[in-house]
Amino acid sequence: CGTFTLPLAEKARVHAVEGEADMLGALDQGWRKAQGLKPVTTEARDLFRRPLLPDEMKGLEAIVLDPPRAGAERQVAEICNADVPRIAFVSCNPVTFARDAQVLCDAGYRLNWVQVVDQFRWSAHVELAASFTQVSG
Repeated sequence: CGTFTLPLAEKARVHAVEGEADMLGALDQGWRKAQGLKPVTTEARDLFRRPLLPDEMKGLEAIVLDPPRAGAERQVAEICNADVPRIAFVSCNPVTFARDAQVLCDAGYRLNWVQVVDQFRWSAHVELAASFTQVSG
């Protein structure tokens, strides 16, 4: 759920899925204290072991994906079988991002842009942010 949930809730209803229940508790507290946000629902779930299935993603307009270093291989495979038009992807591992991005592109998503964020200045670690859209037809 990270840093994106509450800003997204300024404009749209959000369903946040996170493996750590404590993170969801903090998110809920923040949402309750904030004003003017759309509804936020939460679900404690390890998407690495139990990814969301296509039926669970039905009707979603977009997905924000921010997996751990191991990437989101199983979740990306399920997203490819769903009908989600937009994906925002954040990654801390360029290797697993490349793997997962290739799966999305092979399934008919277009990589619109990717941006490297060097937020850990004196280390070799980087973050990537990317945008994908589903290509119709």
